[in-house]
Amino acid sequence: MPDSGNLKSVDASQRPDSQSQVRVYAMPPREGARPVEIVQGFLEALTSDDPQFAMARKYLTKSASKAWDPEGSTTVLADGPNTDGGNAGSEADDSRQFSLTGQQVAKVDEQHAYRPEQGTYIQSVHLSLVGGPGRKEWRIDRPPPGVVLGESDFQRIYRSVNKYYYAGPSGAGASGATGLVADPIYIRQRIDPLTQTVKALLEGPTNWLDQVVDSRFGSGTRLKDPGKSLTPDDQNRLTVQLNSRADDASQTRCREMAAQLLFTLQDLTPSGVEQVTLQRSNGSMLCVLSQSHAESVAMRRNAEPPGYQYFIDEKRRLVRMSASPESAAAPEPVNGILGTGDQPLRAAAVSRDEKRAAGVSLDGKSLYTGSLYGEDALGKARVRSRAKSEGDRLSTPSWDGRGDLWVADRDPGHSRLLWLDQGEGDPVEVEVPGLDGRVQAVRVSADGVRIALLVEKDDKTSLWIGRVERGEQVEQAEKGGKGKPGKEAQPRISVLDPTQAAPRMEEVTAMSWAGGSRLVVVGRESGGVQQMRYVQCDGSVLSGTTLPGLTGVKEIAASETEQQPLVAHSDDGIVRLPTGSQWQTVVKQGSSPVYPG
Repeated sequence: MPDSGNLKSVDASQRPDSQSQVRVYAMPPREGARPVEIVQGFLEALTSDDPQFAMARKYLTKSASKAWDPEGSTTVLADGPNTDGGNAGSEADDSRQFSLTGQQVAKVDEQHAYRPEQGTYIQSVHLSLVGGPGRKEWRIDRPPPGVVLGESDFQRIYRSVNKYYYAGPSGAGASGATGLVADPIYIRQRIDPLTQTVKALLEGPTNWLDQVVDSRFGSGTRLKDPGKSLTPDDQNRLTVQLNSRADDASQTRCREMAAQLLFTLQDLTPSGVEQVTLQRSNGSMLCVLSQSHAESVAMRRNAEPPGYQYFIDEKRRLVRMSASPESAAAPEPVNGILGTGDQPLRAAAVSRDEKRAAGVSLDGKSLYTGSLYGEDALGKARVRSRAKSEGDRLSTPSWDGRGDLWVADRDPGHSRLLWLDQGEGDPVEVEVPGLDGRVQAVRVSADGVRIALLVEKDDKTSLWIGRVERGEQVEQAEKGGKGKPGKEAQPRISVLDPTQAAPRMEEVTAMSWAGGSRLVVVGRESGGVQQMRYVQCDGSVLSGTTLPGLTGVKEIAASETEQQPLVAHSDDGIVRLPTGSQWQTVVKQGSSPVYPG
């Protein structure tokens, strides 16, 4: 501690090490504090780890404290709120008003869901004198809505957590009804995060995901005692008592509820939660489920690590290499027609069960599929592009967790996003309302209900995440006929409510799913150089996620099993990044690296 020198004011959102595990304690207003001190003290208290914002409420009048809802929203500003004195009111008439301004970057709603929101933030704070004669004090009677703070403080105070829900009928469908979908939210990381997360899980999925997932917790199911903190015992076993809405749950449904809890809580404690016991409202046991049995009840699509990594070699064949970072085995051609080189390839994708593959011809015109276990001849092209330029033809395809295949036709005259049921049959054009631009690349998440799209508009490419919805089948008209039903009905596939996932990047050149709700992206910010980083599918950036530099990255591939190394196509050839290491060259010649999916 310095014992000499001048005092210097430090803004709450400009601490030099705000990402470290610093705990901030709010101070109450001092006696006789001036209006500007009250406003600044209130804003500082919002950045503290006060559980119920009790200290922040001391800066408010009683009526304002009762009406103020800090859980209603959290507004995130780039550099914290600036305080400017206004002309409304004066100390003479016992009132004063200040303006809070800043550059807004995001907002967290009452469901704890993060959404990027760029714009100018302007809110007013009104104060009045309260108290008896001779003891009047300034207090805020009209605070800004919710909580407002700087981005550095937000990253210090909050953490991202994945809730898990079951893919619904319009999401994963019958073939994947037990698959789990990650629903990311933000909670205050030092204010009983486990209990906060359980409460958020019981309240249901966020609005954006609600259309395509289901919760096994019935409507209105909550904790029996919401004020009681949930804590695992010394053997990492957690007991959760629910209210009467869950009393009649069957054993099957109860185990599915417990599985949601186990997967949601797996990263919230140092050693994880090993077992969950659910109790009825009267305290009797409803069911017990251990972590070792949770996978048999509810499957995460990315739970099984892939066997291989794949890429296109210098002979334009699809080849594979062991996904184990310790393996030194040389890449080898895959079995099947796509590994022979008879049909030269520019890009490929491998199904998540690693039994089938899809390849795009060297000229980009045609999409083929084939088995990785047989010696079948090359069949007919599943999709053909009519674009004149090779760069405007078919994108790298992508397989979802259902076994369906997706590809973008980048033809400027007829750009389309296409879906092929199980990689076969006629392609179905996917409806993408609300997306302004031309799809350049597509990656579907393992759960099959979210899709990442690189979209080009005005010579800039940005990353968007859409929600996949599957509607009822509709009949197609026969060629040349008007209104005559076709022989086969086609499902109606839509990608809805696209949201930007890397809003600060002016140009995104490559991306890949890298976990249940995380992606790795390659791009650059305005005026910046190329960089790689992890982003959340909700558009937030996880702190400390900058990756080691790599020259001239053209393509990137990540496994949704997060322990697997990244693979990239760069100026150095095909390279990969084992955990805790640096980039290592695999081969000097190659392109289009992919993991299954």
